[in-house]
Amino acid sequence: MFGSGGSRSASEREDGTGSAGRHSGRQHNIFEAAAAYVAACADDDQEAIDEAEGWVSPEALSFGVSELACRAVIALARERDESPQTVARGLLGLPAA
Repeated sequence: MFGSGGSRSASEREDGTGSAGRHSGRQHNIFEAAAAYVAACADDDQEAIDEAEGWVSPEALSFGVSELACRAVIALARERDESPQTVARGLLGLPAA
């Protein structure tokens, strides 16, 4: 992914998309990839998971999934009038802290 000296290859962009981010002639951004990946995981759709994984670099996808998780926990916490920690622990089946 990174050449010598830490420079990005010509096929990579700052938004995490690159030549692997091309699908059907259009670029997908980190958040589109993360949304598609998480939805595919929830549906247990391996084909869609594999497709979303190809849209951006693994690092970019990881960042996007993390950002989606944070936003989802915040939204659920507001909806439930609970703390983000309580919601996150509950989603993972952990006891209250």
